[in-house]
Amino acid sequence: MTAALRGIYAIWYREALRLRRDRLRLVGHLLSPLLFLLVFGVGLGRTIGGLTPGLDFISFLFPGIVGMSVLMTAFMSGISVVWEREMGFLKEVLVAPIPRASLVIGKILGGATVALIQGIIILLLSPIAGIELTPGVILRLVPLMLLLAASLGGLGVLLASRMYSMEGFQMLMNILVMPMVFLSGIFFPVQNLPIWLGVIVRINPVTYGVDAIRQVMLGDAAPQLLMFGEPVSITQDILAVSTFGAAIVVLGIWSFSHQD
Repeated sequence: MTAALRGIYAIWYREALRLRRDRLRLVGHLLSPLLFLLVFGVGLGRTIGGLTPGLDFISFLFPGIVGMSVLMTAFMSGISVVWEREMGFLKEVLVAPIPRASLVIGKILGGATVALIQGIIILLLSPIAGIELTPGVILRLVPLMLLLAASLGGLGVLLASRMYSMEGFQMLMNILVMPMVFLSGIFFPVQNLPIWLGVIVRINPVTYGVDAIRQVMLGDAAPQLLMFGEPVSITQDILAVSTFGAAIVVLGIWSFSHQD
């Protein structure tokens, strides 16, 4: 095994080991999506009613909650970079005889793994939303959730590479990530929006990750995301998220390569 691969594995394993030792962290990350599901899905579902024939609001909302849980957990993994900088551990990693790319990829994969585990746990709640998930559907969802987690986790690592306090990182999350969540079609269909809002939704990479998860879970009942009047396919969703994720990884490697 090369030094680069050993470095990736060591960083990934450290992130996974942290979850194993701090299981309360996983419970804490579950509370937010559960709260949204109960308040918006159960609380407002009766008021909003059906969105399309055969699709009620809680069924529409559930795939979005899965996507939100995955991306927020993955993004928050970037805070470990800030914590390690404050503790002095990051400096030791940066001077280690491994490529800086190993640090970035290991961090992203570690955060994505934790986010994927949480996403799978949320999937167990699908009966609440009246959604039946077959083993085939779950097998299709896992790589989609992992791709979304890696892309948004990469964004968290990139931003954390330039942050020097956890308070600053959390503030940045409120400024950047929360609008990305709310403007991605998680909580409302993206059809018939004002033009300016529709443009923002369609340049948001989270939109395509959520749309892919929703299409796989709901099939033909899923509301269509349109681009230039044509429905966006799952393949196009994957391409959009993958392109964003690849660009973020390159920028993350560049950012860490220019640090002492």
